[in-house]
Amino acid sequence: MYQKKEILTYFLVLIFQICSSTDTIGPNQSLKDGDILVSSGNAFALGFFSPGKSRNRYIGIWYNKVPEQTVVWVANRDNPINGTSEVLVIDPAGNLVLSDESRNLSVWSTNVSSITLQKSSSTQLMETGNFVLFQDQSKSVIAWKSFDYPTNTVLPNMKAGWNRRTGLNTIFRSWKSHDDPGTGEYVYKLELNGTPQFFFLQGFRPVMANRAMEWISLERCARNESEFHLQHQLC
Repeated sequence: MYQKKEILTYFLVLIFQICSSTDTIGPNQSLKDGDILVSSGNAFALGFFSPGKSRNRYIGIWYNKVPEQTVVWVANRDNPINGTSEVLVIDPAGNLVLSDESRNLSVWSTNVSSITLQKSSSTQLMETGNFVLFQDQSKSVIAWKSFDYPTNTVLPNMKAGWNRRTGLNTIFRSWKSHDDPGTGEYVYKLELNGTPQFFFLQGFRPVMANRAMEWISLERCARNESEFHLQHQLC
């Protein structure tokens, strides 16, 4: 009888966790160590993690349905937190801020200077794996998105390239090691000098240029004078 009660309690807790999971952080809400956001279709999760044998804490996005945690994006990759006192909130200016409460220190922020209507700012983890900060309640104005600031992983519908209007160059950088997601020495980026092409770099030294494949995608964007990009899509 006691064992049946334990099993029932386990399933009730599991059901509660599933039903109470959310993909959004709104005003006056926070995400603390142990909390997670789950995208609407359960494809991706966002929360705090420690990679490999490391005890440092990072906030990142991983595949929710893959048994072995596979991280695709890390916010504070070069500013880890030692401990479990971290919290992610929307600050009064409307920015998303990760703080170490034990040291009263901000370790990472979206740092968007043009945000207005701060009281209605909110974030949402999309089913694509994109973590988006919206300026308004209708979610019609995007202030910031993780797809513009990737780490080492290209996801479907993510663009890699250069936006001449905003000056944003989407660059992919390797992890330092399996235990450290800090910025590594390998880089994948678009160079516009001469014929636009993508390069794999080790530091500043080109390892490989794949102009032949990328030029097809760049040609498709030729009419858009403000942007050169490669977009990865599932066929």
